[in-house]
Amino acid sequence: MTKLGIVRHGLTEWNMEGRAQGSSDIPLHEQGIKEAEMLAERLKEEDWDLLYSSPLLRAKQTADFISKKLGGLEVVTDERIRETGGGEIEGTTEAERVEKWGTGWRELDLGREQSGQVTKRGVEFVEELLEKHPGKNILMVTHGSFIRHLLKELTPMNEESEPLKNTSITHLLLDDSKWSCGLYNCTKHLEIN
Repeated sequence: MTKLGIVRHGLTEWNMEGRAQGSSDIPLHEQGIKEAEMLAERLKEEDWDLLYSSPLLRAKQTADFISKKLGGLEVVTDERIRETGGGEIEGTTEAERVEKWGTGWRELDLGREQSGQVTKRGVEFVEELLEKHPGKNILMVTHGSFIRHLLKELTPMNEESEPLKNTSITHLLLDDSKWSCGLYNCTKHLEIN
């Protein structure tokens, strides 16, 4: 059985401000660093064979914290798991988008990457992982919109709608060529005892 652990990167200043990040290269906020360290502490108690990351700074920083706790597990970056390109909306808040393009801004092109493109590169990445590393436990540090597209494709029956939290982990399990979601959007590492 192959286990895919999908991690959303830690908190950034733009997350806090409600700004669309897309492919903008935003670093972790101080709080995001602390939360990434807490996630890494949790993951060191689990069994992971490989660690992949989006090359965008916020994901790579999160993956680096995980790598240290997992004994220096190599972080392999891959462009295919970067965030959905936001085009002209990157750096804007919802209020700014409505002011600039109106309430129907989602129907405008604005240079945003199309859902089909995001899903295609995500599925290609996962298929390559399965071919190269069958039966392994693989961590992937990536981004909220990308994760939603991937989950919708791999586990269409799973109708989780709760927004993905920063440093959340979702487990997908592949058994007999079928994916199932074993854990969704879990942030128990952030809970204060």
